[in-house]
Amino acid sequence: MDLITAKLAADGALLSYKNRDGKQDFLNLGFTTHKFINKNGAQAHFVKNKENVFIFCRGTEATALNDLLADLNLFPKTHGEGFVHSGFRNEARKILIDVKLFVEKNKHLNIVLAGHSLGGAMSTYLAQELHHAGYSVSLYTFGSPRVGDNDYCDCMENIPHWRFVNNNDVVTSVPPMALGFRHSGTIKYISYTGDITNMSWKQRLWDQLRGRFRAICKFQLFDGSFDHSMKLYHKKIKKHVDKQK
Repeated sequence: MDLITAKLAADGALLSYKNRDGKQDFLNLGFTTHKFINKNGAQAHFVKNKENVFIFCRGTEATALNDLLADLNLFPKTHGEGFVHSGFRNEARKILIDVKLFVEKNKHLNIVLAGHSLGGAMSTYLAQELHHAGYSVSLYTFGSPRVGDNDYCDCMENIPHWRFVNNNDVVTSVPPMALGFRHSGTIKYISYTGDITNMSWKQRLWDQLRGRFRAICKFQLFDGSFDHSMKLYHKKIKKHVDKQK
């Protein structure tokens, strides 16, 4: 994983919530072009520079009914030999044609997709669709829910995917595994102290308990929701990257 690209992906995932007003902020990051897409509530920012094309999908907004309905529509939809979350699929497909047109015009550049929360799920679906269409893509997701089942995840194996999980982020544990949903990609776990680690599941469990204890001491009663904040993801990733310099 390239930490600089990961930091840029986190920058864009955070800025994606600015909707149309984010153009200048994206240009300030060094991108030379910016295009904002809004198709029936599904939103994304298309940007590029001399080397890369980035597609940033906006995550869930609590005040947007369209987003909430997409999150709740977890009924499986057949996809190849497996299935995917219907709500995430439907939102991603609203902008799929626009994504493919933009990528085709810039296929000589590195193609990177990124997003937080619902945006992470949409980016995952779009990355698989682009890969299936013959494009070489990479994927960065932050606080993403599970998108599909094991068979769907098998289709994601050849896509470089770094899946960031911040301590006790509750959204990364839904939809439940009991319904057949699984995660894809390489987990990049962010500890309660802000370090990006390769902990085993046992080490992560202990770290999560420590994170919950610290949250209780700070009277943060909804630790799982607090850890889902893209601002917090961005802050911790920036801090980690700065330490590596």
